[in-house]
Amino acid sequence: MPMKIFITDYSFANLDPEHEILAACTVRDGQCKTAEDVIAHAGDADALIVQWAPITAAVLDALPKVRLVVRYGIGVDNVDLAAARARDVIVCNVPDYSIDEVADHAVATALALGRQLGAIDARVRAGTWKLAPVSPMPAFRDMMFAVAGFGRIGRSVLERARPFKFRLAAYDPVVPVEEFERLGVKRLELDELFREADILSLHSPLLPQTRHLVNAQRLATMKPTAILVNTARGGLVNTEALAAALKTKQIGFAGLDVFETEPLPADHPIRSCDNALLTSHVAWYSELSLKKLQQMAAEEVARFTRGEPVKNRVNT
Repeated sequence: MPMKIFITDYSFANLDPEHEILAACTVRDGQCKTAEDVIAHAGDADALIVQWAPITAAVLDALPKVRLVVRYGIGVDNVDLAAARARDVIVCNVPDYSIDEVADHAVATALALGRQLGAIDARVRAGTWKLAPVSPMPAFRDMMFAVAGFGRIGRSVLERARPFKFRLAAYDPVVPVEEFERLGVKRLELDELFREADILSLHSPLLPQTRHLVNAQRLATMKPTAILVNTARGGLVNTEALAAALKTKQIGFAGLDVFETEPLPADHPIRSCDNALLTSHVAWYSELSLKKLQQMAAEEVARFTRGEPVKNRVNT
């Protein structure tokens, strides 16, 4: 009897890649927004593929046949990992579908802010022509480009930054010292990261210990010309504290692609910061990465249905 797969929600034009790869299974889909929606529509599914829908303990209890949950994307914030582990449910993500795209977006954002392109463009459009920038502008060769999180994306970011002659640094407590030395990257402790970085790009997972990694206290230790970039997880940044720091020029600029609440609320104070560059969670996107995301999620499910080891389990 074919396994039953339920795709809880998706933002893609179609699900052709999933149906092609999982042709031997029964595949159904919905656009579930709540745990109750998932419970009501998933029926007797053996596996779930999920984008944003919450997969809670209550969902797993209501769907006892589910043995696998695969998340479209890297983060698994919407899946209760502890509840899944307790119920012997495997949870997987798709960690390697958009490494280049996210790294490109992070560095493009940092370079644009470092050269103050948005602020100067706005000034020109308003009728002001000056040969000096809006605020102090260090040369890239005099700046430290640092990342919080020295995994695949963090390393790809620094590879892209290297040709611009930045000094390179990173914070990551789980990466061996020898790895920093091998790659020619300065290893920083957390306090040093905020104090020394001219550009700080976030590439850490969202965990209880990293929530609001960027907060009012740490922002107060940064340079007044510092640039903060977040293409990772919105919860890494206390966005209201960041907005306050930007408005008082406590730091120079920020570029955000992810937010604690998405879509970004219309009345959020970060919207009124003219030294913030805001994008709508698009860092992951290219025509290629979109297709790869759907294929890789489906391939993980296919491995499971064939009795093969899954590739990207996150709740071991």
